[in-house]
Amino acid sequence: MSGVLQDPGVPLVLASTSATRAALLRSAGLAFTTAAPGVDEESVKESARADGLSASDAALLLAELKARRISERVPQAVVIGADQILVCGGRWFDKPRDRAAAAAQLAALSGRRHELVTAVLVMRGGVVLWRHVATPRLTMRPLTAATISAYLDAAGEAVLRSVGAYQAEGLGIRLFDAIEGEHAAILGLPLLPLLGFLRQHRVLTD
Repeated sequence: MSGVLQDPGVPLVLASTSATRAALLRSAGLAFTTAAPGVDEESVKESARADGLSASDAALLLAELKARRISERVPQAVVIGADQILVCGGRWFDKPRDRAAAAAQLAALSGRRHELVTAVLVMRGGVVLWRHVATPRLTMRPLTAATISAYLDAAGEAVLRSVGAYQAEGLGIRLFDAIEGEHAAILGLPLLPLLGFLRQHRVLTD
């Protein structure tokens, strides 16, 4: 697609295979390509926890590793890397491996407030140009085992693609009492600050 008020001479690449992040950029009228960075996120998170890094630092580290992999391949491009870590009570949550893990995650989040630490980073020619961390806060309503089971039946395999075993942009919204933060950041990409950066650096020309 053609970018809306975008410099055609500056290639833009999303270092992610996330369909949700790509859809967010596309909905904002950006012309870009996607590339799989091939980063072992689980091992990086394990190392980050072992080194005592905060969730914010770990998310930024992952975003940078993803962007750097792609920036090495296409140094002329502006590369966007992003990552998100769910934190509740000091515990970091990952995407569930199966339905049982998803049910356990929802039970752990039930009736509690958690944070979605969401990092975005922009790199060009191997140089970090900008980084940002958003921290939306979500409060899940108390859930019974029966409610969790019914939700998983209705939501299906989609919950395995969500770090919290829910998708707040769809059926999962019914699991919450309160949500604070930018909707796009909740979905995995702080879009408003990113657009501001791209505009400031004339990648976007509106």
